[in-house]
Amino acid sequence: TKYGINFTAKFMNQGGALVHLYTDGTVLVTHGGTEMGQGLHTKVAQVAARAFGISLSAVHIAETATDKVANSQPTAASASTDLYGMATLDACNQILARLKPLRENLPSGTSLSEIATAAFFARIDLSAHGFFAIDDKRCGFDWATEPGRLPDGTHDNTTRGFPFNYFTQGVGCVEVEIDVLTGDHQVLRADLLVDLGSSINPALDIGQIEGAFAQGMGWTTTEELIWGDSDHVWVKPSGRLLTQGPGTYKPPSFNDTPQELNVRLMSHADNKVVVHSSKAVGEPPFFLGASVFFAIKDAVAAARAEHLSEPSFVCRHFPLHAPATSEKIRMACADKFALRALHATCGAGAAADEDSDAQAAIARFEARGSY
Repeated sequence: TKYGINFTAKFMNQGGALVHLYTDGTVLVTHGGTEMGQGLHTKVAQVAARAFGISLSAVHIAETATDKVANSQPTAASASTDLYGMATLDACNQILARLKPLRENLPSGTSLSEIATAAFFARIDLSAHGFFAIDDKRCGFDWATEPGRLPDGTHDNTTRGFPFNYFTQGVGCVEVEIDVLTGDHQVLRADLLVDLGSSINPALDIGQIEGAFAQGMGWTTTEELIWGDSDHVWVKPSGRLLTQGPGTYKPPSFNDTPQELNVRLMSHADNKVVVHSSKAVGEPPFFLGASVFFAIKDAVAAARAEHLSEPSFVCRHFPLHAPATSEKIRMACADKFALRALHATCGAGAAADEDSDAQAAIARFEARGSY
């Protein structure tokens, strides 16, 4: 996977932070991002702790408030650590620059609290507002601008700007097993490798990767949307969403997750355009979950090779659209039971399992859904 990081609206690629250093050596940070369980506050606190050379316990994050940091952007696009980590680092560096003359005249090893106290009595400001905006050259794609031309005559879209600051990339390898009689599947093992630059907090990042993978896996296997339409005329009124809760809409459960899940982060990877060479992690690993879908399709193809006697049907592309629900997997296996079910319900094909017309019908058939 290759996921571009930026808000596509150029003006949104900015963030602010307010940092206070207290005379006891503790630090209070307020930034424009919202903590929703993704670990943003923890990473911002780590940035401040690293800047001042203090323990993480000495940094406190105040909840986001517009009376502290105004005009903040939505916490979205996986870009919040990039924006608010850099803004926090900017504010910390401002304070450190003010402390530098004092620090140089104090004995080596003087604690931050002693330096801050000396600065207070010297009437040096121990608060700073930090700001960060992504470079104009690395954000803002102008759709209205006509693309340039390369020497071979093809479009050169770089003349329209760059939509992304950088890319978060990953690769996944998955082993699945399907039950050809029920259409059920199990993910036996998944191995994921993701480039997150120099991770600020590997534990948080690995947790985000695991969660995004599970979410993507559910999106492509179990999370089916059923609307009232020509295929589901019994859903009234037309256009109503039937799968509105966990009784009918099935996100993945603990039993659906891989029996063995291995996640590794690339080492010695740099990303010089973001705070401490890190990379965004929230959304990029999501589509790695689609590797489960593709593994299921490979397993179905293997089953079809055993069930279909006509070579042209075995080698032919067969439809299997996400999500790969149990019904879709079961019917796509194209065995004699699927053939008979198709004949009984749709009148398609012939009763004889080896009949070429019957095999052609089941080879191109795709279940419309689980209802």
